[in-house]
Amino acid sequence: MTIPASCLQILSRTAALLILTLGFSWQANAQVLDGPDPHQMEDAPDLGYRAVEHGLNIPDDVEMGAPSSVVWTKENRLIVFNRGPNPLMEFDAHGEFLRAWGQGEYLRPHGMRLDPDGNIWTTDVNGHTVRKMNLAGDVLLTLGTMGQAGEPEDGLLNEPTDLTINAEGEVFILVGHGRGTPQLLKFDASGKFIKKWGSQGTAPGQFDTPHSIVVDQAGLIYVADRQNRRIQIFDDEGAYIKEWAYKGLPCGLHFTEDYQLYMVSGFSGEILKLDENGKPLAATGEPGKGLGEFGEAHYMTVLPHGEIFVADTIKPDLHKFIPR
Repeated sequence: MTIPASCLQILSRTAALLILTLGFSWQANAQVLDGPDPHQMEDAPDLGYRAVEHGLNIPDDVEMGAPSSVVWTKENRLIVFNRGPNPLMEFDAHGEFLRAWGQGEYLRPHGMRLDPDGNIWTTDVNGHTVRKMNLAGDVLLTLGTMGQAGEPEDGLLNEPTDLTINAEGEVFILVGHGRGTPQLLKFDASGKFIKKWGSQGTAPGQFDTPHSIVVDQAGLIYVADRQNRRIQIFDDEGAYIKEWAYKGLPCGLHFTEDYQLYMVSGFSGEILKLDENGKPLAATGEPGKGLGEFGEAHYMTVLPHGEIFVADTIKPDLHKFIPR
């Protein structure tokens, strides 16, 4: 039986509407790889790390869901932001479980950062909110309104993915994970909206799923423009400076304390160490189901003594890598 073209169009529109209604974000380039794909893997020397079990002691009655982000605090605590019933879980330097909080307060945990004062910031991509907390877990500031997507001029956010805070305390938030307009928003330290820039597209200053953001010691802003397979660099007023292109999907960015830049590349499953021009200096990792192999390398952190943790939302797992 031949299906008329008009019916196929209706079915296509219906399927697209169903995806949006369910809250999923379909991306044409975002497909899970069954194995290493040289077309998405960077050509770089080995990073010199090996994967090990994460070693976290999680009590039997405490569930950790799919890890979406991970940070290491100045107090030598590992905090895992995850999509389970205990969104924020804290462990000591030996992997012993300390506490969990945030139960019932998130719809879809996404990014997490620490500000220069050590406060914890989180993004809820489906809840359309950003929260600032102290290390005790007390909420100090909330940007956006839970469950309401909108514009920052109205006090709302639309699918916040990640954020960074510069030395002056200014807050830069990425929005638009697939349904909202992809933009970069700037707020002052008190949470007052200042300006925004960006739109959907491939030109300089435009985005397609802006997914991760960091700031360097000079105050320059680095954005992992995921579906455009690039990192874009701006000054703190939104002026475009330059961009770096990659084979895979830049997913999570991380600066170490000495401003060494690392990147994890999503479904291609690589941890990349980058030089000052964005060129990969070294790499490790690949897609797969084995130890240290990725479903989606989402966000990462590097501990002061060199260990690397990577949050993987698809496998799901919290990966740990140590120097060989």
